[in-house]
Amino acid sequence: MARIEIARVSKIYTGGVRAVSDVDIDIADGEFIVLVGPSGCGKSTLLRMVAGLETISEGSVSIGGRRINDVEPAERDIAMVFQNYALYPHMSVYKNLAYGLKNRGTPKAEIDARVAEAARMLELEPYLERKPRALSGGQRQRVAMGRAIVRKPAAFLFDEPLSNLDAKLRVSMRGEIKQLQKRLGTTSIYVTHDQLEAMTLADRLVVLNGGRIEQIGAPLEVYHRPASTFVASFIGSPAMNLLPATVFNGGILIGDQLSGLSANLPNGHVTLGLRAEDLRLVTQGTGMPFTISFIEDLGAQRLLHGLCGGHPLVVAVSPDLDLPANIRLTIAADRLHFFAVDTGKRIEPGPAPVQPAQNGTETAASEAGMTAGF
Repeated sequence: MARIEIARVSKIYTGGVRAVSDVDIDIADGEFIVLVGPSGCGKSTLLRMVAGLETISEGSVSIGGRRINDVEPAERDIAMVFQNYALYPHMSVYKNLAYGLKNRGTPKAEIDARVAEAARMLELEPYLERKPRALSGGQRQRVAMGRAIVRKPAAFLFDEPLSNLDAKLRVSMRGEIKQLQKRLGTTSIYVTHDQLEAMTLADRLVVLNGGRIEQIGAPLEVYHRPASTFVASFIGSPAMNLLPATVFNGGILIGDQLSGLSANLPNGHVTLGLRAEDLRLVTQGTGMPFTISFIEDLGAQRLLHGLCGGHPLVVAVSPDLDLPANIRLTIAADRLHFFAVDTGKRIEPGPAPVQPAQNGTETAASEAGMTAGF
């Protein structure tokens, strides 16, 4: 195990193209870090720089206190698991697992012991004499992981290892990876574009966008307090609803309608963020009308897609809920998110929101100061 320090690391290609810019991550000994972001955000490039498969243009990477910028990949004491397994097709499972150790001159008795231990952990014992072509996709991925485990490296690097598996197998394999990493306690960096995979695996998430870090934090911290509109829209399924809004004298207008929401923010335009599961349906009282366009039934959850104040909105409800003819929406005041229009960065309102202005037909939506209606 080892601490990994990534200090102001950049990757600049010919022509000045920056794939990664000024990335700082301090990874604790035994921590499981997941790099997540859309295709082209720089996550695989960053991983390959740690592995030594890409040169580092600026900054430095240290593993266990040793600067490794100019150290050959084989000397970095890391093991990498790729999405395409990278197994030797002509070798048995046993020989695939033992190959790296044999090349390093490890005594045969130790090779046998390490291979046996990895095979037992990964339930590969019945398959040690089989060739990779006789294995399922999940079994091949276990062999790839086993090849990393037998080396007992300071760190594991995973480059989208589950992307070639079907949906059901991905779920079971990510559980196995999580349990295995906790059991071994090996410092790990895992790359994925799948935000659900990232949320379930990570001790901490590193959300990347355009080669830069948008946010680092525990999965639930990132989910409940996204640092930007990019994070809000990328982490979570469905994505957070983002509506153009205006703060005026403490009240919030969506379009030209006073919503009944309040925020202790300066007057001006903001982006209002609302999680689909935080919205509640009511049939009377305050609230803004919601018109359903279509419904997604997902089994454990039902997603209502529609319009609210002229803007697209998604609401998550129980599949057993009877939908009323006239729907209005409310939301807990502490579930509101605000972002700057120009930068997309999170805005924190003051601790004591003022009540919005009211007229004869509009009320300040509040139940004990906690629930606001549109």
